[in-house]
Amino acid sequence: MDDTPEKLPDIATVGPSAPFRWLKAGLRDFTKAPAPFMFYGICLALTSAAIAWALLFSGAFAWVFVLAGGFFFLAPMLAMGLYQAGHLLEQDTPPRLGQMLFVKGAFRRDLAYLGLALLLIYMLWTRIAQVVYALSTSYIHKTPTDFLHFMFTEPNGQNMAMIGTIVGGAIAFIAYSLIVISAPMLLDRKTDVFIATITSVRAVTSNFLTMLIWAFLIATLTAIGIATAFFGLIFIFPIIGLASWHAYRELVPTSP
Repeated sequence: MDDTPEKLPDIATVGPSAPFRWLKAGLRDFTKAPAPFMFYGICLALTSAAIAWALLFSGAFAWVFVLAGGFFFLAPMLAMGLYQAGHLLEQDTPPRLGQMLFVKGAFRRDLAYLGLALLLIYMLWTRIAQVVYALSTSYIHKTPTDFLHFMFTEPNGQNMAMIGTIVGGAIAFIAYSLIVISAPMLLDRKTDVFIATITSVRAVTSNFLTMLIWAFLIATLTAIGIATAFFGLIFIFPIIGLASWHAYRELVPTSP
């Protein structure tokens, strides 16, 4: 859409209230075309629910938490259609479902590199989760009741939950810093993955408190969506995706 920049773009400084403004803008965009956005959310919710139920009935319930954590790593890549919709709404063009499901700008080498990097980070997280779980117990908990009882009532389970949360949270925040701006930026501009990821990290470090609040809101709302048997994701995921487009627009203003 824009020419390749010769230098790193400027980063705007925003206040801690900005994430709530982005969410409000995302909700406003959602109401402009609720049907395609809900369909987008339904597809994501059904896929997530199917994977969770498959793990539940296969006796690998502990992996539900690992995959739920992985959702936070990969969600920005799954929101490409929502970024495209946000761009269209800026031009007062109602987004169509086909435009959201088949985003031409998403089929780029640099976006593939970014997705591969996130996949590698997620694979690292799954291996760490396996090690933490293996060091915490020698028993494989096959049912939700057994696993939850172990995690909340036994000392080893509580240590596992604490260590997993700390390590997983740190890795997730690193991934968040790399992608929160770079994913929509690569869709919007003809730039490369290195400039996009550096810009994303600069945006996070320049607005650390604000972006920490934004990360907390994303994690909390997504957790609510998952906790409602994934039903809440039908609405929450599109709104967060649209809000993320507004976050990118405000943090990386378009050059004159």
